[in-house]
Amino acid sequence: MKRFAEEFGVDAEVDSAGTHDYHVGERADQRMRAAAEARGYDLQSRARQVTKADLDPKRFDLVLAMDAQNYAALQEMADQPNTHIRMFSDYLDDEWPNDVPDPYYGAEEGFDEVLDMLEEGCPLILQTLTGEDLFEGEFED
Repeated sequence: MKRFAEEFGVDAEVDSAGTHDYHVGERADQRMRAAAEARGYDLQSRARQVTKADLDPKRFDLVLAMDAQNYAALQEMADQPNTHIRMFSDYLDDEWPNDVPDPYYGAEEGFDEVLDMLEEGCPLILQTLTGEDLFEGEFED
């Protein structure tokens, strides 16, 4: 998301957090870092757990859950339904699954599939947040 924001000239604060504390303080899985590096991404962040303060609409304009289980956990943590908490798949067409799969226990190809989904959805998310047509003139002959 950070790279797309830079490419499109969008001033956006981007952060990532998990609903569980399994890997707090750790870098992304080596397989994800390798898959990301092959596409020109440099994943340097460290895992952290989402806090109730993160779910305040004044803190972030949009909070994205990668799957239905995490979406439910975020809504429960927020104590009330929040329209700014959404599923990542809300920004993908119907050809994609509703849940972004967790490739941690699978083969390396799963990390590429996740990156494919992220690269598909991130530009639309930025366009939605800015209310601008980020693709204007991109595909005209």
